[in-house]
Amino acid sequence: MLRRPRDPSALGSVGLDEGMPVIARFEELDWQPTPMGDLTLRRRSEPAVGAEVYEVKLGDEYLMSSLFTVAEIALADLGLAAATGDELNVLVGGLGLGYTAVAALRDRRVTALTVIDRLDAVIGWHERILLPVSSELVGDPRTSLVSDDFFERMRRPPTGAHYDAILLDVDHSPRHQLDPSHADLYRAPGLRALDRHLTGGGVFALWSDDPPDPEFMTELAAVFDDATAHVVDFDNPVTGGTSSNTVYVASSRRT
Repeated sequence: MLRRPRDPSALGSVGLDEGMPVIARFEELDWQPTPMGDLTLRRRSEPAVGAEVYEVKLGDEYLMSSLFTVAEIALADLGLAAATGDELNVLVGGLGLGYTAVAALRDRRVTALTVIDRLDAVIGWHERILLPVSSELVGDPRTSLVSDDFFERMRRPPTGAHYDAILLDVDHSPRHQLDPSHADLYRAPGLRALDRHLTGGGVFALWSDDPPDPEFMTELAAVFDDATAHVVDFDNPVTGGTSSNTVYVASSRRT
């Protein structure tokens, strides 16, 4: 899910005849009011790739697109590569279009996958099989979709099983949050609260739209071992260039 301040559907809008704009045709699959703004799921054709693209907007802000999923898959792959054990209990914060969750399910060591999303509408999209990976996600008996505030849950002491890996993809980056109430998680006290939910040696992995952030790395390394910022490059068919996201991975130092 590539979160950018500009909508990629606005790029490349010149038709075959110079000066003739192409009129974008969208199919609105769902619209829901939320406390953070109006949430819209839409589908359109993307000429750059010759395929249908699914997009999500929150208010006037462009959130995510199925055109860009490399880094979301990498979040699961890199996070779980750092996890040890043959039976992994995994928590995903942020459901979105579902690519991180489905990538986690493809690791056969994962025996249970809990996905938390604050927005009931997003869970409903997958339960209604509106998105390309919805069927694989909800059809897997290891999957549990939970309506909850991930950040508030991390602030609370754990009440059940601990997780071998927590994969988080909600905010644009540690510096740029969708909701200001999320900011505390990206400081050492918030990371310590999250760490309580991990098993000893468990893995925390985080997606970010920004380049590696030295200040956040300092906070991360204050709580976790082996803190690493992976830069994930991928082709951007809309711009014709290369885009990058960051995946942070770190391990609990508790044993």
